[in-house]
Amino acid sequence: MPLTQEEIAKIKSGTHLKVWERVVGKDNKERETPFEGLVIARKHGTEVGATFTVRANIQNIGVEKVYPIYSPLIKRIEFLAVPKRRKRSKLYYFRDLSAKKIKDKLKKFYK
Repeated sequence: MPLTQEEIAKIKSGTHLKVWERVVGKDNKERETPFEGLVIARKHGTEVGATFTVRANIQNIGVEKVYPIYSPLIKRIEFLAVPKRRKRSKLYYFRDLSAKKIKDKLKKFYK
């Protein structure tokens, strides 16, 4: 099921979300797996090749996934927190910060 225009507009840097993606495993069995994290970048607007990058810390290791917006593998997106304001369009500097400093910075986004 493709994303609606409202969901596409909500995907912006600083948004905390959970992406449910379809994974095909052994014996062609399909299942949905969630990836929860922070959107650190959104590129190419709403064109066909548009993408967004989600970053999460899994067992204290930073993991990033780049999703095409119009990918058929994305089943649904749950928005956990959408920022009211933001100062930067790309949050690549979060890669170098500790988890505590990231939480402090995010508190300012959601006020």
